[in-house]
Amino acid sequence: MDLLNKFKEIYQTSESPRVFFAPGRINLVGEHIDYNGGHVFPATISYGTYALAVKRKDSKIRFYSMNMPDKGVIERDLTDLSFDEKDHWSNYPKGIISFLQKAGYGINFGLDLLFFGNLPYGAGLSSSASIEMVTGILLREMYSLAISKLELIKLAQRVENDYIGVNSGIMDQFSVGMGKKDQAILLNTNTLHYEYAPIKLKKHTILIMNTNKKRALAESKYNERFHECTKALKQLQTKLPIAHLCDLTLEEFHRNKDLLSTDTLRKRVQHVVSENERTLRAFQLLRKEDWEAFGRLMTESHHSLQKDYEVTGIELDTMVSAALKQEGVLGARMTGAGFGGCAIALVKNNYMEEITENVQAIYEQTIGERADFYQATVVDGAKEVGLDSLQILG
Repeated sequence: MDLLNKFKEIYQTSESPRVFFAPGRINLVGEHIDYNGGHVFPATISYGTYALAVKRKDSKIRFYSMNMPDKGVIERDLTDLSFDEKDHWSNYPKGIISFLQKAGYGINFGLDLLFFGNLPYGAGLSSSASIEMVTGILLREMYSLAISKLELIKLAQRVENDYIGVNSGIMDQFSVGMGKKDQAILLNTNTLHYEYAPIKLKKHTILIMNTNKKRALAESKYNERFHECTKALKQLQTKLPIAHLCDLTLEEFHRNKDLLSTDTLRKRVQHVVSENERTLRAFQLLRKEDWEAFGRLMTESHHSLQKDYEVTGIELDTMVSAALKQEGVLGARMTGAGFGGCAIALVKNNYMEEITENVQAIYEQTIGERADFYQATVVDGAKEVGLDSLQILG
């Protein structure tokens, strides 16, 4: 895919653009707890979003996506970057520009922008955070803005919450921004303290399995789960001095679960508290390279998301169940927000082909759709990469 010549063709320019890349992410363990003050354990993957940029002499911002060519060039002015549904995907980069402007950063000339993502859209691999963070890094470098990567991460989360309208936590933007090659990140989403753990995948691979059921977070039950957790926290705070659900241990939860008014709220908190503890155990197991125990925690996580948090659905449950029946699979779970999207499995390398074929057959027979499978490496977070990086796209 010749992004360079496509850029020059679309924008009728001979000038070579600057190139930026932000990866997607998988979450190894620790789902739906980043907005509950807990620990998450993501890793950034070699699929993501490329963005090419050239300065303009006026105040126009022009957006083009290779993934959605039917939308054509979307043109807006720096004086009006308000959310507009008809701007579709470009609301994500628009939001970043708008929030940087409101924060007082000097964005004083326009840009021609071309985006290309090789993350499957709506698959739960953080395509939105990838677009947000590649835009943030691009703007910081193009306008020489004195803003740290951590501040960009916080701003991107605000865009997701207040501009796009999804009550997500900070995990996606943080992992996409701070990812490191061959490392997973244990992030305390309350304090933003983080540690890296090496992913030494010598005899194993993390297989990404896409159900091909698209997710649309803003229209899903994601916000409903957020509000259930908020309600549960308020009920627990009538007796307990906690700021977040993840301040609880499992023992404290069981002692105080009668404070919660419904079985549904008890199940939600059961998942949140147990998942936080699983994530901390998973970090230690990865450092010890105890793959068998790590795989068991992945599977426990999925069952908790299925039964207590109820965010999986038939596609993800079929995929995970099919994977767990295969020899050479140590564990499997959904990754991301759920309601479709992707699952991951920890598999032994010498069983990979057989596992993929068998899971595909079971999934297709049960669901009536084909799945997609990816083997990704773990890479650095969002950064400028240069024109040479485009050669790997073919």
